[in-house]
Amino acid sequence: MDTDAFIAVHRPQWDRLQELTARRSLGADDIDELLSLYQETSTHLSTVRSTNPDPALTARLSLLVHRARLRITGTRTPLWKHARTFFWEDLPAALYEARWTVALAAGIFLTATVVTGVYFGLDPTARALVVPEAQQRSLAQQDFVSYYFQGEASGFAAQVWTNNAWITVQAVVFGVTGIWPVIMLLQNGLNIGLSAGVMAAYGGLDTFFVYILPHGLLEITAVLVGAGAGLRTFWAWVRPGPMPRLWALSHAARSLVTVAIGLVPVLLVSGFIEAFVTPSSLPPAVRLGIGVLAWAAFMVFMLGRGRQVHRAGVTGDLSEELIGAHVATTG
Repeated sequence: MDTDAFIAVHRPQWDRLQELTARRSLGADDIDELLSLYQETSTHLSTVRSTNPDPALTARLSLLVHRARLRITGTRTPLWKHARTFFWEDLPAALYEARWTVALAAGIFLTATVVTGVYFGLDPTARALVVPEAQQRSLAQQDFVSYYFQGEASGFAAQVWTNNAWITVQAVVFGVTGIWPVIMLLQNGLNIGLSAGVMAAYGGLDTFFVYILPHGLLEITAVLVGAGAGLRTFWAWVRPGPMPRLWALSHAARSLVTVAIGLVPVLLVSGFIEAFVTPSSLPPAVRLGIGVLAWAAFMVFMLGRGRQVHRAGVTGDLSEELIGAHVATTG
């Protein structure tokens, strides 16, 4: 397609559509003309994208079609509908798109945790080099459990939420480096594995699981999701695929922001469970059940709902109108 000829032929229609969308009031004939020009310009935009996606022309027509659509609809979407779209469509789609890097993050974390726990649990000499025996005994008999009874529950929940959010934000923001999330995962895996090894050595492994799993399942999963989403931006930078590197990175970064915002209420729930459920007087089976239910609900939301909206074409990115121009890809 000859772009210059295409522009020369259709420019009067685009200019007329721009004029109509800028008017304060429209008569019946003007409205009919606006609708007709909107449909024609939408067709022109599809033609340009499919045959010769010139970035400047695509950007202009995208903006023109968007303005005309807003003028035709005449109403703005209520805030609650934006919130519903974000949490029920964009967020699960963004979580689902990051599933493979989240799985990689989970593999790194679990490997570090299990290897460290088994090593320090079975080797008293190595354990003593890291944690003196007196501290080991104190941790197993008192400190590990007493941590969850610090002060008022609401204040403890806020403290836990802030700390976990900070860890997750670091993984998200510095994920593009490809190094920071891995270091964070290894560090947390080593710390949890060491605690498990010490508790197991003193016969407190059941206590360890009772006090860490109710909130830890959801909390650790949220951290893994943040790390996985961060690693996805790194992968988009290293292997952009058919898109230019900056375009691929921009897409991954926008989805990353969606994930970061969505993890805030998840971490809030895990903080609430850690403050009010983990140290409660409920039977261990009930506490563990609450933790499993919260974790399972999040996984269904991420993988079940995420797969559903992903199949419908939702990516967790901004809409085409807000992104603007598209770029040609290879393949």
